[in-house]
Amino acid sequence: MNNNLRSVGIIGTGKYVPEKILTNSDLEKMVETSDEWIVSRTGIKERHIASPEQATSDLAYEAAVKALESAGMTGQDLDLIIVATVTPDMSFPSTACLLQDRLGAKKAAAFDLSAACSGFVYGLATATNFLQTGMYNNALVIGADCLSRITDYSDRNTCVLFGDGAGAVILGEVPQGRGFQAFDLGAEGAGGAHLYLEAGGSRLPASADTLEANKHFIYMNGREVFKFAVRVMSSATETVLSKAGVTKENIDLFIPHQANVRIIQSAKERLNLPDEKVMINVDKYANTSAASVPLALVEAYEEGRIKEGDTVVMVGFGGGLTWGASVLKW
Repeated sequence: MNNNLRSVGIIGTGKYVPEKILTNSDLEKMVETSDEWIVSRTGIKERHIASPEQATSDLAYEAAVKALESAGMTGQDLDLIIVATVTPDMSFPSTACLLQDRLGAKKAAAFDLSAACSGFVYGLATATNFLQTGMYNNALVIGADCLSRITDYSDRNTCVLFGDGAGAVILGEVPQGRGFQAFDLGAEGAGGAHLYLEAGGSRLPASADTLEANKHFIYMNGREVFKFAVRVMSSATETVLSKAGVTKENIDLFIPHQANVRIIQSAKERLNLPDEKVMINVDKYANTSAASVPLALVEAYEEGRIKEGDTVVMVGFGGGLTWGASVLKW
């Protein structure tokens, strides 16, 4: 990092998941699947599902309130709000603007960021740059998604994979040598056809025909996404470690996107990391898209798995196709 830039790190954390739990046993009654099949192939045992009256902003708000409390702040202290999501409450105004009003963050700039499951890391990188230069002092970065709203529960290949949730952090200035050390962001747009939601945008506006054809649900080519994820999880990690000037041996905790335990295990083996250095909670929450990495981060911190001075690596991958990795000195 440029020594003339401020050191920026995480000074507050919060998470939220809806109360309703959808178990593998519940899914057995909905589609042709089994608990054994789901667990053996994904590691997922259950997922949290938003109630009918909850939207993404509601999940994000609960996580944001906890993060502000953790940092000893109120909404009035925020200069910037970034919400990473692919399931905004509506096309516009942004979910971040809805939150800005609800949090009373009257002086904060606010916008949404769309990078699918990599969105939270993209948001961290974006906010860090704003804060390093001194343009802003405190930022709220949230990863939040209600994937249940765009999941086809008659498609056994996808409905077992996704859940809802939100994770939030407050970024601010930290002592020199601490905070974010490096980021690596990337995209492989040619792979966009492997993971997408086709209808509802300007290309294919919502209509009776798009509804009839189930084009408002997630489509995923699981085999191709799996191959991409296995490759990019390790390569992005190695790249960001090189940028930060540290090695795999320096990692105290590795926090990967929680999409599939087999992908995580593959990355763990490629990076030669022991189990105790890898955070896994996909069994409880499934794939929550942009909320995945922050949920895992906050839970690891709450469990005492992150201590002052630890080197934490976060890596996400998702639709786009995109990836994002960061090295953080806690």
